[in-house]
Amino acid sequence: MKVAIISGSVYGTAEEVARHAQGLLKAQGFDAWHAARTTQQDIEGFAPEAVLVVTSTTGMGELPDNLMPLYSTLRDTLPAAWRGLPGAVLALGDSSYGDTYCGGGEQVRELFAEMGVREVLPMLRLDASETVTPEADAEPWLAEFAQALRT
Repeated sequence: MKVAIISGSVYGTAEEVARHAQGLLKAQGFDAWHAARTTQQDIEGFAPEAVLVVTSTTGMGELPDNLMPLYSTLRDTLPAAWRGLPGAVLALGDSSYGDTYCGGGEQVRELFAEMGVREVLPMLRLDASETVTPEADAEPWLAEFAQALRT
């Protein structure tokens, strides 16, 4: 199964988690492709059968700048090719920001719902105030994601 992994990162942590996810999924036999800055055409050229978004949150609960162009394009076009794809969101944030905690991930989840992407796992929220090893902390959830894609 071909899995597109899209990341949105400010300081590089979400991108590192996405790269780690790519390695774990490849080790489990998936054809995993990751891009930190990408376009809808690049992703559709890969022809994914599933999608994973790993994103941090900026400012007042917004998406990182490197993810905004893709997000805006997808929101404006709602591409039919994505309808029915299994997907999930892994969000990084800091719970000390209160209501905007993992707001970037919530925006992606809402977009997935509008696009008809089928959420196969609840969003994972990794709290920067509780972890210094987000890659390792994501591993159990990523294993569940891989299992959900197989069923």
